[in-house]
Amino acid sequence: MAAHNQHPIGSGFGGKTTAREIAGAHDLTGRNYIVTGGASGIGLETVRALAGAGGHVTVPVRDRGKAEAALADVAGQVVIADMDLADIASVRRFAADYAATAKPLHGLINNAGVMACPLARVGKAWEYQFAVCHLGHFALTIGLERNLKAAHGARVVALSSIGHARSDILWDDPHFERHAYEKWTAYGQAKTADALFALGLDARWQSEGVRAFSVHPGGIFTPLQRHLAEEEMVALGWKLPDGTVPPAAAALFKTPEQGAATSLWCALSPQLDGRGGLYCEDCDIAQLAGADSPRWAHVQPWACSDGGAARLWGMTEAMLA
Repeated sequence: MAAHNQHPIGSGFGGKTTAREIAGAHDLTGRNYIVTGGASGIGLETVRALAGAGGHVTVPVRDRGKAEAALADVAGQVVIADMDLADIASVRRFAADYAATAKPLHGLINNAGVMACPLARVGKAWEYQFAVCHLGHFALTIGLERNLKAAHGARVVALSSIGHARSDILWDDPHFERHAYEKWTAYGQAKTADALFALGLDARWQSEGVRAFSVHPGGIFTPLQRHLAEEEMVALGWKLPDGTVPPAAAALFKTPEQGAATSLWCALSPQLDGRGGLYCEDCDIAQLAGADSPRWAHVQPWACSDGGAARLWGMTEAMLA
């Protein structure tokens, strides 16, 4: 099992390392990247760091005007394109347009996501979180296969989360058609799917120079929390009733720039040469979760299961057929 490879390597970085500290060690001139969700939160910091190191970054977005305003400081290095991860036809159009350029794609960072939202359905009655976090990114990555392989050393990074610990894939009912919808279970399933996708992709494409990783970026206050009421964040221990952040949470939470660092470490670091299919956190490979693991760290066995990755791949292909 891939779980056997989940051992920290002592990278020398940590939870408070910033995106610029990671990217600044690299000259990315002439290299091409795509970052989904690149106009806000940790995605925005990911784009800024890549562009700051000389990379050429394409950011597919739903709201072009909002993205242009957010990315104005790196406009010379960034191309904004139209895409909605919840609309597979839109995803395929973007991927086909990019593929037609024949440009090598050195890094694809599947960063966009949604968390703990009310029940919604898109596509073929797919549950929204699973569709956006997993199905849309699966279709995008497959559509960019030729560009990634043309880079002869590309990396794909899937943004997972410690939320994966809430749920394995609901194999018998992934879209909550027969069971009552529970938003955190749905989020956990979607984040497990992100990890398993990276594992499955790495197994399939590593022989052609594409390696894949999944990432827990850490706890960060970003627009991802837009569906949570203040009272719920208080109940989770993220905030106090007066709206401030308690010291214990403040010690664990990261800034958006710190939250982007692990994605960039996975996309760029030579420390990961020859490796892939791994779940990473705090700019290192995460260790396999056990009975003594803290609830905010480590990776559950179901999220690094070769069998689970193969099963999800087949299930996803059937959904998107």
